[in-house]
Amino acid sequence: MTAPNSPELTITPTRLQDEHVVLEPLRLDHVPALERAAADGALWNLWFTGVPAPGQAIAYVEKALQGQHDGTMLPFAVREAASGDIVGTTRYYDFAAELPRLAIGYTWYAKRWQKSHLNTACKRLLLRHAFETVQCVAVEFHTDHRNLDSQRAIERLGAHRDGVLRAHKRRPDGSLRDTVCYSVLASEWPDVDRWLALRLTRPAQAR
Repeated sequence: MTAPNSPELTITPTRLQDEHVVLEPLRLDHVPALERAAADGALWNLWFTGVPAPGQAIAYVEKALQGQHDGTMLPFAVREAASGDIVGTTRYYDFAAELPRLAIGYTWYAKRWQKSHLNTACKRLLLRHAFETVQCVAVEFHTDHRNLDSQRAIERLGAHRDGVLRAHKRRPDGSLRDTVCYSVLASEWPDVDRWLALRLTRPAQAR
């Protein structure tokens, strides 16, 4: 899995952190904390998301770890730095090593952390690692066309809306979803990085 003139695109578990958040390699011992995070807002009731329902977190984590083993995913548990609590999860997926290129997604947070600075901090860490360490040419984001909150959150990152793949996937309930696609190019990353850094100073000043 290598690309010309670029380092090997690996899926080695990696710990990423700043003063706001720690992204640590997902493990089975994160299951109880993830169940508590999902219960904050009963997130599994959002039919257009893939948050595990009560009793399903083990299978959810095992599937993510299988993707890691197969070389298609790199999942993380999201730990809020100040409290030390596990508050959600995110991952890299859809590796295209020959470019290299990847996607960021499967992201969800406990309700109390939604629409906070946490998502900005997480995405900045993930984008920085993708562009500056993996040397990606682009990073993608995909979301359900019904998930307007997710679309707004991605757009606030500075990502470009590329289009919609109609009848692209099935939701957990079996219904078909249209997928809205976004991307950030390597040439855009410096400006996106500055924008995200500015956004992160605002909640800090407020606190």
